[in-house]
Amino acid sequence: MSSYFSHSYGGPQGSHMYVLTLELPGRLSHTSSGTWTPAEGMSRYDAFKAIKSDILRQIPELTRANVTFFSIEPNQL
Repeated sequence: MSSYFSHSYGGPQGSHMYVLTLELPGRLSHTSSGTWTPAEGMSRYDAFKAIKSDILRQIPELTRANVTFFSIEPNQL
């Protein structure tokens, strides 16, 4: 199973929903959320690193930011 990120409404969604907040104290705070399908056998830590890396590719000025929140759960009710 390949990994993919989905940040859009409608269309296919990933198997898991995530929320990640990064903060440069006093300068910048950014929260990203979306759905994602991790590769088979990935750990929660692997998922965290992959999601964070994806965000940092998009917003490189957050490279030295602190993680203030992270959640990933199955995308089902």
